[in-house]
Amino acid sequence: MFRFAGSVAATLLATTAAVAQSYPSKPVKVIVPIAAGSGIDIVARAVTQRLQENLGQPFVIENRAGGGTTTGTAAAASATPDGYTLLFQAATLTVGPATMSKLSYDVSRDLAGVMPITNAPFLLVTPPGKYKSLDDMVASGRVPGGVINYASVGFGSAAHFTSELFGHAAKTKLQMVTFRGTAEAQTEVVAGRIDLYFTPLTAAVGLIEDKKLDALATTGRVRLTRLPNVPTTVELGYPESDFDFWVGMLVPAATPREIVDKLHAETTKVAEAPDYRRQMQALGGEPMEKMTPREFDAFLKKEIDRNIAIAKAANIKAQ
Repeated sequence: MFRFAGSVAATLLATTAAVAQSYPSKPVKVIVPIAAGSGIDIVARAVTQRLQENLGQPFVIENRAGGGTTTGTAAAASATPDGYTLLFQAATLTVGPATMSKLSYDVSRDLAGVMPITNAPFLLVTPPGKYKSLDDMVASGRVPGGVINYASVGFGSAAHFTSELFGHAAKTKLQMVTFRGTAEAQTEVVAGRIDLYFTPLTAAVGLIEDKKLDALATTGRVRLTRLPNVPTTVELGYPESDFDFWVGMLVPAATPREIVDKLHAETTKVAEAPDYRRQMQALGGEPMEKMTPREFDAFLKKEIDRNIAIAKAANIKAQ
């Protein structure tokens, strides 16, 4: 009996190892839970283009926008765990449990981390010439009848959470206007119809350099290498308003560990390649701290717990 069980286990291990060695043997679907042109989408396309070249199979981007990125995330969480569905997500993933009471998935139970790839702290951008400074913008919302509206890609998104977090730190009320994606939201800010948007630098740097958007501050803990003259919200006098926008790769939770490890190894090669780093740096992306898949899982849990505590302190109600 024991000899038979051991033989079965050895066969299964050998089969799994063989599958991982030949992986991928067919096209891989890559879910991006937000519209094309967003920070997540830009990173996903840059990474998967190189994975496709290195591994010899198509990595097909599928933009599944909606629900503040929960629609696409739910699709990935319920996908067959065979390595042929990947999810690119961001700090938004750890915000949802703090702001949404009826998520159809549990991050720790239904998803497994592969690795964080790029960190692109948010920028607070406004219409060109509308405000002299961050304090000027905040002051406009404190006058009688003053309203500051901000763009978001949905309730529970990172832009929503960061905006409410900043409003709490600034002691001023902000009003959310929802859009399907970053490109649409930025267009409305450029046109002056929206007062502000917290956007990843990767998606906004071109508009900032073309002076179509003003960058009043960054939510990073330190100033950005690409825009060293843009101060942080904290140094401008708004404590507890910092928020880093990382982008990473995940898979359905039961994906074989050997495939997860192969994805981690291949994606690490991409993230450390000089051409990829140059591309991200040109867009304002910073390298992320190296993590194994299990370390990434632990990081996600820690971030979820932190954001739940922040939401409670800032009186952000889950819906």
